[in-house]
Amino acid sequence: MGRFLRNQIGFLLSGFVFWLPIAVLILIIVFIFSNLEDLGRKFLLLYLPENLVFSGFGVVFGILLLYFSGMVLKIKRVKRLFSRIPVLGILFGEGEVITIQRLTHLNPCLFMMSPTCLSYGWILSEEKVRLAEEKATFTLINVYYPNVPTLVTGQVFPVRKDTVIRLGNTSKEIIDLLLYAFRSA
Repeated sequence: MGRFLRNQIGFLLSGFVFWLPIAVLILIIVFIFSNLEDLGRKFLLLYLPENLVFSGFGVVFGILLLYFSGMVLKIKRVKRLFSRIPVLGILFGEGEVITIQRLTHLNPCLFMMSPTCLSYGWILSEEKVRLAEEKATFTLINVYYPNVPTLVTGQVFPVRKDTVIRLGNTSKEIIDLLLYAFRSA
């Protein structure tokens, strides 16, 4: 009898685990759209008479507002303006996206992540360093350090030129090494 009861409770818990995320998602969608309808309707009633505002216009207005604001935010000048706002500007910052295709056109290298650790990376750029009014005695290389196994997420490190070793291998060979070589060992 105890085993039968445990099986029934297991079935009940399995059903609960299956339906709980679906129910939460439905509740969130209903909450957003019901509030969107209410807020959009109130805004439209500020400018239009009540007999012209039908049910559903609030949702349509909200979706159109999201759509057109998204279009405006894609304009470079607007994006640059918003990127200057403290804290909020992080969301609008202009940066470059690293893709596997872009990595294939960069020079692979080994660089000193620490005094005892060489790491694979790709050279993004090289720049002369200036210290106040005088010229520094070293050059920095901006190196893209990928997070394995995704490669397209990573960090950019400025490292001294004398700690970077340009590789003769192609980018494809380094990508294959990082993605596949460690799995086959």
